[in-house]
Amino acid sequence: MKKIITLAVAILAVCKLAAQQTETFAFRDTMELKMDIYQPTYPRADKACVVYVFGGGFAMGQRDVEKAVAACRAYADRGFVAVSIDYRLFLKIRKDDLKKRHTPLLKAYLLFDTSITWAVEDCSAAIAYLCQNSCRLNIDTSKIVLTGNSAGAITVLQTDYCRANSLPASTALPQGFRPAAVVPYAGAILCGNCQLKYANPPAPTFFLHGTKDRMVHYSRQFSTFGVSLFGSNRVAQVFEREGYPYWIFRFEGMTHEVAAAHAQTVDEFCAFVENALAGTFTQYDAVCRNSNIRPTKWSGLTVFDAIRGMK
Repeated sequence: MKKIITLAVAILAVCKLAAQQTETFAFRDTMELKMDIYQPTYPRADKACVVYVFGGGFAMGQRDVEKAVAACRAYADRGFVAVSIDYRLFLKIRKDDLKKRHTPLLKAYLLFDTSITWAVEDCSAAIAYLCQNSCRLNIDTSKIVLTGNSAGAITVLQTDYCRANSLPASTALPQGFRPAAVVPYAGAILCGNCQLKYANPPAPTFFLHGTKDRMVHYSRQFSTFGVSLFGSNRVAQVFEREGYPYWIFRFEGMTHEVAAAHAQTVDEFCAFVENALAGTFTQYDAVCRNSNIRPTKWSGLTVFDAIRGMK
């Protein structure tokens, strides 16, 4: 009897996922950028939406990679309208500049600065499209959550940073828009000076990061020419000091595999988002271990290693 019940539950779960409707829309026609929208079978009453931004070192990936599809299906299964977006990959064009064994730091910074700027511009344009078509897509524009992994995590963090500081890369965002929450998996913020500041409050943010990450450093990267890539640890310190709402899960001893941990942390993701949507703003700092998060082929690499390995 137990086996029959288990099988029946499995069949129902598969049917539920299969019933999710997925549509593709172009949101920047001249650039051929598209988004896949996963409409939930059982929508949330509040019409909340999750925008997912894929990773790949700003050199590889696309909106329908396996991890993006799995994450969006998981969010749609929880009732969210889930959206996976494209963005321009500047380092795909300029990857040969970083394949050299000794790339000057200033040149590396300029390449990443342009890559991140392009991604933020495209993320902002995607959000604008969702806001313009919110009625048709069944989205409440005040309940848009941004999440992403690795380069995608940098993109969503940087998008909110640019919004809060009225920086040009986020110009496409609708007037007055503010994410309901931001959830970066191994993210960082590129800052043109050595002090990370917010002119206006950031969105409630849930940081997840491995403490030994070499791809996107947990604390700080570059740190030269007055420029830094601030990892989750350093950004969370700013949130703590200024009283901004945040959670941080510090995965002790883990590397970049945390960037791919969406499937293993859906419950935690939803718990944070529910708090943010309810206006229950807290600060929570935890050291975590999760045996279900397995190393990937990217785990111990730097971004330069990964790009040098590209064909």
